[in-house]
Amino acid sequence: MKISVVTAVINGQATLPAMLQSLKAQDHPDVEHVVQDGGSTDATLAILQAQGHQNMALRSLPDSGIYDAINRGIARASGDIIGLLHADDQLAAPDVLAHVAAALDDPGIDGVYGDLDYVSRDDATQVIRHWIAGPYSAAHLKRGWMPPHPTLYLRRAVFERAGLYDTSYQISGDYDAMLRFLTAGKVRLGYIPHVMVQMKMGGVSNRSFAHMIRKSREDYRAIMRHGVGGFGTLVAKNLSKLPQFVGRT
Repeated sequence: MKISVVTAVINGQATLPAMLQSLKAQDHPDVEHVVQDGGSTDATLAILQAQGHQNMALRSLPDSGIYDAINRGIARASGDIIGLLHADDQLAAPDVLAHVAAALDDPGIDGVYGDLDYVSRDDATQVIRHWIAGPYSAAHLKRGWMPPHPTLYLRRAVFERAGLYDTSYQISGDYDAMLRFLTAGKVRLGYIPHVMVQMKMGGVSNRSFAHMIRKSREDYRAIMRHGVGGFGTLVAKNLSKLPQFVGRT
């Protein structure tokens, strides 16, 4: 089972080496790394060329934003399974992709997801937020539940059937896409009860107060668009994050 890992990046030199190392350490034998660079002006391309995965497909050209870059990467991917791994993230253990492949041996599911740790930008061993996703239920969507997007791996057929990411979103295109996959797309998900990805704090969604306001507006737009609730769903989605800061390891 070939797994395509898509990376959308621009000027990611500070965190890229750790991500690349986590990908190269995977023990699943058939991995393709599709890198869509947005025209980096720092050392990103040099790092990719020197430290990149042995099966890397790199393309660098301007794009209109992260979701445009992701869509271009997915369009170039040749794997049976497609997931995302960006410069600020790293796979939590060498067997993550092996778990993905084993779970998707089951023809009754279309994709898998797992748990996620948000870690300090300066020390990946310092867990700030521990997100235990739990098994999927459609009833959870109205309570603001979503699978941790960086841990999501889907069969290629899902994108062919349900479409790619909506580039009119700047921050919440992942939430919009997941709601579309789970509602209109009727995607069947399996849950891997392990931390699959470590994600560095300080991403675009919480970089500033203005970004948080924009994210909330885009989240609400996605909620209404896919008919999974209303303002209460947005409130619940944000409140559900609070327990993730408690009891972390």
